[in-house]
Amino acid sequence: MSDDNRRNLQFFEAASMRELYDTLRTWQEQNQKRFLSLSIQSDGGRFCCIALTNPSEVVITSEDGRNHARVNSGGYLGTF
Repeated sequence: MSDDNRRNLQFFEAASMRELYDTLRTWQEQNQKRFLSLSIQSDGGRFCCIALTNPSEVVITSEDGRNHARVNSGGYLGTF
């Protein structure tokens, strides 16, 4: 996967809530990513947003965290 989304923190700011909404919507359309969570605050008369995007990677582990699920080159899922 060429798109490494391990860094999923984004920052946006705008003069109005409408402008911020348009910025967020445009970013989603251009990047084809969903937001996992958003926090919007007023800062210095501007609307600021810290957003987390959904990570591209998911790690499936055993309950104790010792074993990780992986897919081998044949496409089979196993634990290692």
